[in-house]
Amino acid sequence: MDSVSSQSMAAPAIAQGSGVGIGHNEGPPLVESQWHLAAWRMAHKKAWDNPPIEVVRRRLKRAQALGMSYREYTLEILERGRYL
Repeated sequence: MDSVSSQSMAAPAIAQGSGVGIGHNEGPPLVESQWHLAAWRMAHKKAWDNPPIEVVRRRLKRAQALGMSYREYTLEILERGRYL
């Protein structure tokens, strides 16, 4: 190979001073502010709070019938917003 073809096959260089790494799409940040991060964490904690024992028993019984763990079954309920 000559020097021209080997240079053209090289990986594209990152712009000088861009500060982002390879594979970064320079999209918006995942968290807009510290307030949004705190609100997300509170909502996540509230979603996983322990429900009344009757609800836990019902979910556990249904999860076992489906061959799932309680946590997997609860996660499906939280993701889909409906029971399986």
